[in-house]
Amino acid sequence: MAGRSTPATIALTRAKIPFTLHEYAHDPKAGSYGLEASEALGVPPEQVFKTLVAAVDGKLAVGVVPVTGQLDLKALAAAAGGKKAVMAEVADAERATGYVAGGISPLGQKRRLPVFIDESARALKTVYCSAGRRGLEISLAPAGLARCAGAAFARLTP
Repeated sequence: MAGRSTPATIALTRAKIPFTLHEYAHDPKAGSYGLEASEALGVPPEQVFKTLVAAVDGKLAVGVVPVTGQLDLKALAAAAGGKKAVMAEVADAERATGYVAGGISPLGQKRRLPVFIDESARALKTVYCSAGRRGLEISLAPAGLARCAGAAFARLTP
């Protein structure tokens, strides 16, 4: 796995949180990275979560929601204890996390940002999220994801 190590997989390994790594051939023309992962891995899209970076009252925060859902910015702001949230500029998200858009993981970020996971994840035995690059996903228990990311669960989708 050394060639497929990312800051996300290293963080999970260090925290002794069990996970499985899934690699697939990423299509640069894919419209939705999360739906592409769901199809390539043959898992229901409700189990695949996307990592979105937003600015809450000017400070970056992360919302992790199912790829089939939309991030409710008001809900993220409330979860983060703020008043207003807007999607972060791609360059700001990439700079803060150390990952490229479409491969941003909630784990192992360059700058540790507050992370909030949609509460729908709690009902699942296993969730999938980016391992830190396009075409590489991690599957793990929602509690393990939250523990490693230092995340809180909140209702983040409308």
